Amino acid sequence: MSILDKVKIGNSVQVNLELSKDRLTKETIDAIKVSSLGKIIDFRITDGKGIGVVLQLSNQKEQWFFEDEINLIDENGNLIKNNNNKKENSNFIFDFLRGINYENKNKVSELINPINFLIWLVVSFKDIF
Repeated sequence: MSILDKVKIGNSVQVNLELSKDRLTKETIDAIKVSSLGKIIDFRITDGKGIGVVLQLSNQKEQWFFEDEINLIDENGNLIKNNNNKKENSNFIFDFLRGINYENKNKVSELINPINFLIWLVVSFKDIF
């Protein structure tokens, strides 16, 4: 379920500063420390896969955040449990594919090994599934 299904422009959300402070300016961090609540003023596509939000912070400045950097708040001001479970396909095969890692090969014999090629291919395409 997308954030678009849960909130609308004008809703308030809480910023999780620990997840986003590495990319924010000092001014924005100070505003979030004053009040971690922000008002959604727009939505933005983040990286072709997700939706982010543009928030108006306590200092009236605008800043965008990734969907997982905010916590949703209900109409009573209570936090809504964030269920960021990206595993829509939860079965043995997909769990196994997510666990496969590829290590770079340097020897010619490793490079021409078809099993290494298949592992590389699966690792390269596993995020598509």
